[in-house]
Amino acid sequence: MNLLIVEDERRVASFLERGLRAEGYAVTVARDGDRAARLAVGEPFSLVILDLRLPGKDGLAVLREIRAAKPTLPVLILTALDDLPSKVEGLNAGADDYLTKPFAFEELVARIRAHLRRQEERADVLRVGDVQLDLRTHRVERGGVPISLTPREFALLELFLRHSGQALTRVQILNQVWGYDVDPSSNVVDVYVRYLREKLDLPGSEAFIETVRGVGYRIAGS
Repeated sequence: MNLLIVEDERRVASFLERGLRAEGYAVTVARDGDRAARLAVGEPFSLVILDLRLPGKDGLAVLREIRAAKPTLPVLILTALDDLPSKVEGLNAGADDYLTKPFAFEELVARIRAHLRRQEERADVLRVGDVQLDLRTHRVERGGVPISLTPREFALLELFLRHSGQALTRVQILNQVWGYDVDPSSNVVDVYVRYLREKLDLPGSEAFIETVRGVGYRIAGS
């Protein structure tokens, strides 16, 4: 799971980064609103931890951009603003949760797990066009035709389905499917995309994954 921490206070950001990495999460930190919005919209994150008082765009502006592009991405506001109007405004703007500073790290982790668990429960079956992937049974179909995938091919297809409409770079795909210990210059992504294409592009069907020149890959037509 890849988390985005949006926090301009270096001490707090460092504490969160160390603690969440120790819990097994991959973590990216943004310290201003402009970079936060760019990352949240353009990168495949599982959850965003968002401060409201930020340089550049404020937290609510970042939240609105996230909601416009990714309506289901969990966003947990973590802020010193503990008055009721701020809480109501943040939740009405689309936040899934609101936690105030100072906070107990154990509670933050519990809330993160709860949101990620609910996200997974809502997405047992992923569908884009005529392609369907069932996370419980590990069955994949296109147009009702069963398709057999290896575990790595399955994980790669799941990533594409979860980020339909987004062009994913090879580095993003490597990090999400293979982890950070893979050589970025490896051609393993291209090899596995070819494997997926060979299995998904049935006779008479349109190409499902397209190449985005200079970027990477995305679901065709999305």
